[in-house]
Amino acid sequence: MSYEDHPELAGYEPQDERPLRGRTMTVASRVFVFVALTALVLPGVLLTVSIQTQTADYTCGVYSRHYEPDSTGASARFELFGPLGPGWQCYALNTEGDATWVAPLGLIPSAPHQLP
Repeated sequence: MSYEDHPELAGYEPQDERPLRGRTMTVASRVFVFVALTALVLPGVLLTVSIQTQTADYTCGVYSRHYEPDSTGASARFELFGPLGPGWQCYALNTEGDATWVAPLGLIPSAPHQLP
């Protein structure tokens, strides 16, 4: 490619090879973008976790009343190494506070359904 291909560049001579913005402006821009992305993503993540926790608690309560009628309470926990793999696990609680595993609720808990 030559200047004959682009006549508008015929008299152009680059001045020097310094960046268009200084270091302070670059750092400030990066910090602003990070804060803005966090402000956009964090509420969605917190809302999703809150809804999953509520759904797991409700579903675990239904399962513990159905499959462990003598239990005094229920506890839904997210475990990476649960009895059937990672996900929400349902435990029935007795009067001494001991937990008995009732059912897996999966990675994304859903409404109660008939277990096999």
